Amino acid sequence: MKPKVIAVVGPTASGKTSLGIWLAKQIQKDLGGAEIISADSRQVYKGLDIGTGKVTKAEAKGIPHHLIDVVSPKKQFTVDDFVKRAEKIIKKIGVPIVVGGTGLYVDVLLGLMSYPNVPPNPKLRAQLETKPTVQLFAMLQKLDPERAATIERGNKRRIIRAIEIAKAIGKSPVPNPTPKYDVLWLGLNPGKEKLNANIHKRLKARIKSGMVTEAKRLHKAGMSYKRMDELGLEYRYLAMLLQKKLTQKEFDVELERAIQKYAKRQLTWFKRNYDIHWITTKAEAARLAKAFLSR
Repeated sequence: MKPKVIAVVGPTASGKTSLGIWLAKQIQKDLGGAEIISADSRQVYKGLDIGTGKVTKAEAKGIPHHLIDVVSPKKQFTVDDFVKRAEKIIKKIGVPIVVGGTGLYVDVLLGLMSYPNVPPNPKLRAQLETKPTVQLFAMLQKLDPERAATIERGNKRRIIRAIEIAKAIGKSPVPNPTPKYDVLWLGLNPGKEKLNANIHKRLKARIKSGMVTEAKRLHKAGMSYKRMDELGLEYRYLAMLLQKKLTQKEFDVELERAIQKYAKRQLTWFKRNYDIHWITTKAEAARLAKAFLSR
């Protein structure tokens, strides 16, 4: 029998973290051993706390969380790094619950696709680095429109990697016919209006909690603005704010709009997976999990 894994997925600000913790608590009452593996491409980095919304000790409610704060933000952490670490952790957990919105990480780990082992092409990368991000995205759209539809448009590093893979083998992630795990997929999608309200509320809370101060501290500690730009939406816009390329008002409005677009791309990614149960209540999640673990 394949090891059982529960996956809680969905767009940013949909409530994945709180559902994962609540579900783990329910499972612990009956079976014990439920722990969470964070599938977030930025929460792996130390010091990126407020901007990525890392779970606090109080919020975790005693549920162990893995793959948070595991590497310096000055280093690159790849899909392959995530999968290798997560697979080792899964072997040690009674009931692993993978929680996160980085669809590529989740799908490669849980066997929906295998990520091509394409080595870096330094010459190609050097050529691509000279081009603006908009031009690179247009190039990716022609080479691999499916990957372009889900990639973060402003993330130059990821776009270059996707182009590198597409040029090498014709396409980015490919289907994996032999998944390692028996997976229960639980999805959260509160709807556009509710999701946008959640995004607005959460962004305001993070700004109030000191997100800008966190970015200043990271830069003072040696993180370049270029590296900050590579670390995703919040830190890209924080870098622009600190360099005075945006006013505070522009930062607030434009970052919120960018997060909304990112959430839309996340949904596009996850809706390709027809095995996901799109749930609306915690009770529904508990019922599905109980049936899954008892079969």
